[in-house]
Amino acid sequence: MIKILINSICGRMGKEVAKLCLEDDDIKLIGGLDRQTNSTLPYAIFNNTHDLSETPDVIIDFSSPQSTLSLIPYCISHHIPIVIATTGFTDEQQKRIIDASSQIPIFQSSNMSYQITLISQIIAELSHKLCEADIEIVETHHNQKKDSPSGTALLLADSIKRVNNNAYFYELNRMQKQEKRNSKEIGFSSIRGGNIVGEHSIFFFSSNETLEIKHTAHSRAVFAEGAIKATKFLVNQKAGYYTMKNLN
Repeated sequence: MIKILINSICGRMGKEVAKLCLEDDDIKLIGGLDRQTNSTLPYAIFNNTHDLSETPDVIIDFSSPQSTLSLIPYCISHHIPIVIATTGFTDEQQKRIIDASSQIPIFQSSNMSYQITLISQIIAELSHKLCEADIEIVETHHNQKKDSPSGTALLLADSIKRVNNNAYFYELNRMQKQEKRNSKEIGFSSIRGGNIVGEHSIFFFSSNETLEIKHTAHSRAVFAEGAIKATKFLVNQKAGYYTMKNLN
């Protein structure tokens, strides 16, 4: 049985993951970390790692970059694998995560959906076949999401950039520019409103036609399911950096 601790357990995704943990016979949910203390929830909530009743086998993290990084020293000192589903890391913060993976197993993904992994592979191939097309990514999320563009949008763009030897660059704000579109830019548009779980569209604009690849998440459960799958994989791994590609 895998003992799991959830970071930011009172958040939307934290509650979703906790629900699945409680339904899984292979998992023991020892509780979660959060600044809130909601006594009506059916699991223990701790304000910091010093208060933990027992040491987890794996930590699942759906929090904020600062909160994630504050957990890394604890994970290293107790050799605890961590599944990171948080987004919005700076380059320097991401480097700290990569460096930590030399000491503990770390699984990180901006999106825990298997279909998003498939789409990233598909659009990477399309970018070769449609090399003259203009590429734009449009993403829509709920009004509580802080980072923009979304981590998933960047993940998708990175898959295109990587297979094209970094020939593309990212355009995040056209308001500051008074010039026509560069053929090697990938443009991002972010929409925030309501309770939208997540929508991502990748457009390939050619002179006479347009190809759109779209993914819509109807429920946060899909991300929770991916996190649980990643956890069961990670608990048996040696120190290293792992992603959704390791689950395929």
